[in-house]
Amino acid sequence: MINDVEAIGRAGVAALQRGDAAAARRAFEQVAAKGNASPQLWLLLAQACGMLRDAAGEERALDQVLAADARNLYALIMKGDLFAARGDDRAANSYYQLALSNVPAGNLPADLLQRLRRAEAAVAAASQRFAVHLDTQLVAAGLPAGQRPARIQEAIDIATGSKQVYLQQPTSFYFPQLPQIQFYDQAVFDWLVPMLAAVPAMTAELEAALAEDAGFEPYVAAQSNRPNRGHSLLNDPRWSAFHLWQDGVPVEANARRCPITMAALGHAPQPMIPGRAPMALFSMLRPHTHIPPHTGLLNTRLICHIPLIVPADCRLRVGNTIRNVQAGVPLIFDDSIEHEAWNDSDAVRIILLFEIWRPELDSAEREALAALFGAIGTYGMEG
Repeated sequence: MINDVEAIGRAGVAALQRGDAAAARRAFEQVAAKGNASPQLWLLLAQACGMLRDAAGEERALDQVLAADARNLYALIMKGDLFAARGDDRAANSYYQLALSNVPAGNLPADLLQRLRRAEAAVAAASQRFAVHLDTQLVAAGLPAGQRPARIQEAIDIATGSKQVYLQQPTSFYFPQLPQIQFYDQAVFDWLVPMLAAVPAMTAELEAALAEDAGFEPYVAAQSNRPNRGHSLLNDPRWSAFHLWQDGVPVEANARRCPITMAALGHAPQPMIPGRAPMALFSMLRPHTHIPPHTGLLNTRLICHIPLIVPADCRLRVGNTIRNVQAGVPLIFDDSIEHEAWNDSDAVRIILLFEIWRPELDSAEREALAALFGAIGTYGMEG
């Protein structure tokens, strides 16, 4: 009996290979009727039914495959194809996306790779149709694209796949229950008003420091007591820093040259943590330099950029949002969310960079965090 079933199955495979879908189907159904069908045989039966344009038979066979192997990539994609043929994008995408999210590492069969690429294209096309549908409906409801609340538009972009979700992922310390905000509205921060008034004077101090050609050093510097994590700009002067505050103390040689900038920094709610903060510097990005995607140490702070010397073609991405960098226009963002920067111009870009407490932290939390970070900083130093 076993030999008979195997022979029938082989005959079905041979028929499928020569394009005789009807004979293949008869053979595979004989094996299935005897209760000896494996998931692979059900998949072959589904392929035969598909060649015969029997969508119902194909779906029954695929359901058998998925009942035994819910992550079978071939069956998931073929089931998605059936729903796509019926015009049911949402059902089709659910199968395609499950397949695409379970692709194993390593070499894959050429025919499976082709199916996966087609599934990716189908998902992209369906997402575009979904975006057009939403836009049409919202316009009809009196909400054209340029007049929608920003968070509504971002939610639409995420729902339609044109943007992805980025969350806080600090590399050193995570504080819970803080909002996931990429860029902050500068209007939230009253202390910016007097600080921005000093931009011309701070720029003059920066230009004088540049003329002396001293004080700048690579932003990412190797540390003898830390491993090399392979940063592409390690010890590279293309991204340089002129430190004003470093590890909680003023860098006297630099601070003396920039008294107006030091005074302006006093307006900001900088953390005061011995051995750690404040931190403030002029950050120089040389022409045609890209700072690769990375995340900061903590989510209890925000990073402030006050651009001072800025050519065209400078950008900053935080999460799924890209902003152009413009002289005198502050950018305040959560650096525990993945971010990167570009200077695609032929000139240097220099910003004043410093950190502030997140506005959501109350005074008791700030005091406790300062003590906590101080304790972290002294760990291992008691002996």
